[in-house]
Amino acid sequence: MSQDYKYLYGPVPSRRLGRSLGVDIVPHKICTLNCIYCQLGSNPQTTIERSEYISIADVIAELSEKVKKGCDADYITIAGSGEPTLNSELGTLLKAVKKMTEIPVTILTNGTLFYREDVRADCADADVVMPSLDAGDEQTFRTINRPHNDISIEKLVSGLCEFRKTFSGQIWLEVFLVGKLNTNAKQIARIKGLIERIAPDKVHLNTAVRPTAELNVAKVTRSSLRAIAVQLGDSAEVIADFSSIEQPEQLEITAEQVFSMLKRRPCSVSDISAGLAIPPNLVIKHLTHLQQRGLVESYHTEQTLFFRAL
Repeated sequence: MSQDYKYLYGPVPSRRLGRSLGVDIVPHKICTLNCIYCQLGSNPQTTIERSEYISIADVIAELSEKVKKGCDADYITIAGSGEPTLNSELGTLLKAVKKMTEIPVTILTNGTLFYREDVRADCADADVVMPSLDAGDEQTFRTINRPHNDISIEKLVSGLCEFRKTFSGQIWLEVFLVGKLNTNAKQIARIKGLIERIAPDKVHLNTAVRPTAELNVAKVTRSSLRAIAVQLGDSAEVIADFSSIEQPEQLEITAEQVFSMLKRRPCSVSDISAGLAIPPNLVIKHLTHLQQRGLVESYHTEQTLFFRAL
């Protein structure tokens, strides 16, 4: 039987990182933003308070056990159910990971707290930092990302600029595009200007391909994303759907591992099949079992049947 973990999930295929072992260090929806496109649903109770929301000692213990048993991952990704830089012991975790394995570490963050010197110091040991920038001005930022009142787009951008000055690793900036909100020529020009200030190593364009917190989030077509990538420059690319990544077959996948995946975000049968490298019929078997136990529900969005944890 495979070991089930409380704070770790995967490795799962990532559109940008290959096989990624996720590390969850904040509770569900503890975040500085309440983005309209969030896969975890809406939560207007944003926060900027840093605290040890989850015991980093417990996370390190789980990760150490996983590494000792053998961890076939391309990256260890600190991310999960909220904004990881809100955990005040993030720096302690990064130093511990660097001592136990040579697997590179990435931080999946919204980038809003990098105006703080302690956050920049905590993230200095990462190999890759993956922040977000979804708007070219304050009004659009507040419409799409719905930040805590003390956060502005200038704080976000200036913080990432300061981090860029001293960070020796890679910065991969994700731009999440929402039709009719941040895709017009004026917005793209402003976003491009902010990108030039931040100077990331890569720019990744994304859009809504899964259920979002708000129902009116318009998906941008792949052809439009490609056209915008050209406008943003050579460092910009459209990130491919992760379900197309081929993964080696994994055995002994349990219903609990499927449930763990669904706790992080809603998924379709094909998402789970690709994410855990198991055939669709086994996914359906586990989902049926979880539904019978009252742990999972299904719902339709457009043409796709999704499942989510209750």
